[in-house]
Amino acid sequence: MELKNDSSSTEDFILLGISSNPRMQKPLFAVFFVLYLVTLVGNGLIILAIHSDSRLHTPMYFFLSNLSFMDICFTTVIVPKMLVNLLSETKSISYVGCLVQMYFFMAFANTDSYLLASMAIDRLVAICNPFHYDVVMSPRRCLLLLLGSCTISHLHSMLRVLLMSRLSFCASHVIKHFFCDTQPVLKLSCSDTSSSQIVVMTETLAVIATPFLCILFSYLRIIITVLKIPSASGKWKAFSTCGSHLTVVVFFYGSVIYVYFRPLSMYSVVKDRVATVMYTIVTPMLNPFIYSLRNKDMKRGLRKLRDRIHS
Repeated sequence: MELKNDSSSTEDFILLGISSNPRMQKPLFAVFFVLYLVTLVGNGLIILAIHSDSRLHTPMYFFLSNLSFMDICFTTVIVPKMLVNLLSETKSISYVGCLVQMYFFMAFANTDSYLLASMAIDRLVAICNPFHYDVVMSPRRCLLLLLGSCTISHLHSMLRVLLMSRLSFCASHVIKHFFCDTQPVLKLSCSDTSSSQIVVMTETLAVIATPFLCILFSYLRIIITVLKIPSASGKWKAFSTCGSHLTVVVFFYGSVIYVYFRPLSMYSVVKDRVATVMYTIVTPMLNPFIYSLRNKDMKRGLRKLRDRIHS
């Protein structure tokens, strides 16, 4: 399939997409359209259930509702444009549009990671220091954690986009990806990207590793505390409150680390597309199921929401 670019501007990019096989375009559109709808409905129901049930107005569900909202924003930055491109012969995206997509993608993705860290801190306090839980995880501190997560993430995105805006693109403008991500765009630049790569890797390591290390530290403390509980049922009860969160962390960070913590020379188009689909589309879609199927409080909240809708 020949990719066309109707724009005469040299500042336009062409997004190659998930597959260049014309026979795969409509089936892929159907699959990702369904996944996107499930993501919107699932995360929307989580938000509505939490806000409509006063018993879910706790720090853990405060962070979960914001995580669901960020997942909706996160996928909306990427998927609609990808769906349009799957049905279009002209798969162009403007230079400014590419930078804007890159900015919001990174902002929402990093906010996701910081919210996962905040949820880990919540579990740490609940299990290791339950008598001071209400004081430590007060509404004011939860709000500060949320605002801090958003601020750091947007500053990170701003720095990254400023670095990318200084690059020159004088050869191919075909981005071998389904959205404007850092690595495939860097591969197109005819500028010396060595300094940009060092700054990007260092700054990304600091921004992404900070919440990840926070999660590791929190669960190390949780494991030590839980192992001291004498009864097996008590241990299981404590660990079961962390199961959903740990599952999401493994899905999210596993694919993120694979994609971003490698030098540009090891970038692989096909493998990176698969890994990127995991954390940009699949994980946000699975989050509502992971957090609701094994969570009695969420099941009760969803049933209450259903009854309200029916009445």
